[in-house]
Amino acid sequence: MDRIRKLWRFCTTPEMISYLVFGVLTTIVNIAVFSFCHDLLRWSWEVSNLLAWLLAVVFAFFTNKLFVFRSKSFAPRVFFFELVSFFGARLLSLGVDMAGMWLCLDVIQMHSLLAKIIVNFFVILINYILSKLIIFKKKRA
Repeated sequence: MDRIRKLWRFCTTPEMISYLVFGVLTTIVNIAVFSFCHDLLRWSWEVSNLLAWLLAVVFAFFTNKLFVFRSKSFAPRVFFFELVSFFGARLLSLGVDMAGMWLCLDVIQMHSLLAKIIVNFFVILINYILSKLIIFKKKRA
């Protein structure tokens, strides 16, 4: 029971709630751009996924920096570290995203929207862990 309380407290912290809100918005950007490019423009899933990733990462960087982890510093050293770290970590999750989409679309032959939603669940988890533990770590001047 104590573990459940600790988990509940963790999930209801202001940081976690804002991460979830902006994570949902980032996911909507990602899925909307992917669907628009793939389903409406008929671009390949690979190109659609890369563009969706790029736009979602730019959106996520600024919302995570300012509203989730409250890193207000725009000092060049801090900002550059956060930007490079954020995009570097997102390259790792892009690899997971592309591999997951390949598995779901080319191997399993799943519907593209369902595949994107399922893969995004794992990507969001990886992104939070990397952002929390490495990129926007507290006590950086």
